[in-house]
Amino acid sequence: MTCPFLSYRESADGKSFDEARAYCEGAERFVQPMRADICNDRFDLDHAEDCEIYREHADADVDDHESEDGHGDDGS
Repeated sequence: MTCPFLSYRESADGKSFDEARAYCEGAERFVQPMRADICNDRFDLDHAEDCEIYREHADADVDDHESEDGHGDDGS
């Protein structure tokens, strides 16, 4: 499985490249190849466990959905 925040782009933020590079939608920036290894769950890594960017944004997404449906942390 691949992180849902990972994409490969040839340009962003006024920068362009000949080859597509790893871009993190959560961090809104290009990331180093080692970070992309985590995003792609390579080398026994798991983006849901090993990436603080994913965890931060996944938690925020859950909080946003709870706010939208009227359920808070106390389940009310």
